[in-house]
Order: sequence, then structure tokens, then C-alpha cells
Amino acid sequence: MAKRTSLDVVIIGAGVVGAACAYYAARAGLRAAVVDRGPVAGGTTGAGEGNLLVSDKEAGPELDLALLSARLWRELARDLPREIEYEAKGGLVVAADEATVKALRGFADGQRSAGVDAVEVGPGELRELEPHLAPDLAGGIHYPQDAQVQPAQAAARLLAASGAEVYLGEEVTDLLRGPGGELRGVRTARRDLLAPAVVNAAGTWGGALAALAGASLPVLPRRGFVLVTEPLPRAVRHKVYAADYIADVASGSAALQSSAVVEGTPAGPVLIGATRERVGFDRSLSTEALRRLAAQAAALFPVLADVRVLRTYHGFRPYLPDHLPAIGPDARVPGLLHACGHEGAGIGLAPATGALIASALTGTAPALDPAPFTPSRFADPPR
Repeated sequence: MAKRTSLDVVIIGAGVVGAACAYYAARAGLRAAVVDRGPVAGGTTGAGEGNLLVSDKEAGPELDLALLSARLWRELARDLPREIEYEAKGGLVVAADEATVKALRGFADGQRSAGVDAVEVGPGELRELEPHLAPDLAGGIHYPQDAQVQPAQAAARLLAASGAEVYLGEEVTDLLRGPGGELRGVRTARRDLLAPAVVNAAGTWGGALAALAGASLPVLPRRGFVLVTEPLPRAVRHKVYAADYIADVASGSAALQSSAVVEGTPAGPVLIGATRERVGFDRSLSTEALRRLAAQAAALFPVLADVRVLRTYHGFRPYLPDHLPAIGPDARVPGLLHACGHEGAGIGLAPATGALIASALTGTAPALDPAPFTPSRFADPPR
């Protein structure tokens, strides 16, 4: 069995979070390897829409993480190839009635105090921003800081830019330990990768990987569907969604929830998400979820009612019960760090996550307080 010994860190997971961890580790002068049982972006990343959102997050730790990531994504857009399709398109949250406008106004007030640019718009201004919106909406909030990338390309380009060694199609079967129980690397069927630090960026499988290390991390999969229309002239200019999407994101319900998020792409198709439900890893098609998305999208943009849907896709978001990702060292297992549990925000939060992991690995001051994301906040189950 081959051994690789001159590494500082092994990162498990080749999605956008793992790629960002490798990228910022390399910028910190560390030698990294990335290992994944599948291809680059083969899990949650490849099933995402590429959302880089501040608009859906209330003032607090996750919004702070999102604002840091928004700044880092702007830097990455200058440094990475154009294929990542970074678009600073802005977001538009719309309300059907005055009561919902009032609720959005209060939500935005809290966000502004944290540094979010949130601009209230009336019914007439909505149509100026999005000419094809339904005419009977009461108003909304415009978020210029919202953006989008092509998620699989973003992961691949980050990984390439990191210079990390990449081992794809290799499942981690064991974690290697030193005499004191500290982690010393990982084992696959083909090789041992030796390093004093291991990062769990395994997405929806992050809980299983934590258990392999002897720690508890209650990551659960939350299924979501996306519709892809035929190519269109640019009918949707921003990332547009109804106000109830914010409540869906914050909900812990296992039942099917859907609220249309509609956005155009540089290639022409319109993407329509997003549903959420906890059904384990059931990959079967939900016609009810697709029906709801199509109806909600047409209610927002009547012009989409007669547009053909060419395909659908779905994946699983890594959900943690308090809706905050686990980022940083696990005090229960020396040498183990986590970078998972971002649910549907992983693409947007990836750069800040990678930067926090790099700070933890090098012992340097982090860009923001990592305490709210500490993995050890989840108690081990009784034995």
C-alpha cells in the first residue's frame, strides 16, 4: 500500500467546501491532499444552484460568515478562471401583501446593522428591476450583495488553484491514529495519507465520518429539487424569491417545504428551486415537489407558465439541527477538524469556511469569531 507522508493536512471531500479548505490551506503555506470516494463536486455541490446569499440570513453568526464569504468570493472571481461564472446579480425578495412587506422590513433592519446592503422597493420599482414579475406584488427588498457561481466549476477551479494532491474514487475506510489516540491521517483501499490534521468536509456524510473518528455530529440529509427550463432570453435578471423562502430555510421540519427561487443563467436556462424535506437518502422523484415548484415559479413570473422544463435534478443538503455549520477543531478528537453541516448555504459559505479552517490549522487569528461554529457544541450521546 502506498504511503504519502509529507503532508500537513488531509481533507476528506472534494465538494466546494473541501476545495475551499484546500485553497486557503495552500495560501497559508500548508501541503494538502484531498480525497473523495467520488468525483469533484459529486455530492451536494453538484446538485446546487450556486447561491451566494446574504439576503436569507438574519443578523447573527451565519450572516457574519456569509458577509465574509461574499467579500472572499469577489476576490476569487478576480483570481479564478471565468468558467466559475461568478455573477454579482443581486437578490430580490418579494412580498404578496403589506403584512409581509412589514415583516421583511423588520428583517432587513436587523441585517443592515450587521453590514448588509438592503434596499426596500415598492410595487412599481419591482417591475423596473424585474419587468416580468407578477403585477400584484406589494413590494420587496433588493439585496445587491447576493451573487451566483456555477458550483461544480467553482469547486473544480478552487481545487486546481490550490495545488493540492487529489485522490478521487477512493473512499476513506479508516482514520489513522498516533499512540495517544490523535489522528495521523487516513486510509483508503489504495494508500495511506499521513498528516497531523484531518478535515471532515464530507457533506451529508459528515456525521458518519465523525462517528468513524469517535465523535458525534448529527448531520442529516435534507433533500431538495431543482427545475431547469429551456434556454430563454434573459427573462430573470436577479435571484428572485418569495418571502416564505426565508422561513423554509430556518425551519427544522422534516416535511416537504417549497418556495420558489427563480434565477437566470448565462447559458439561458432558468433555474427554479427550492424544496426541502428530510427523507434520508431516498433519491426517488417527488412529483409533488416538482409540481409545487413549477406552480410557485409561474406565480412569481407568469411568463414561465408555458416554458418547457428540460430536466430536473436533486441532491441532499447536510443539515444540522441549529442551522449553523460545524467549522474548526473537534476538542474530542485531537487532529480532527470539521467543515460540514452548511445545509443549502455551503457554496456561499465555502470561502469563509476555508479561511477559518486555515486559521485553525496554522494557529493564526481568524477573520471572525469561530466560537458559534465549534463542533464540540454537540454533546456525545449517552453510552
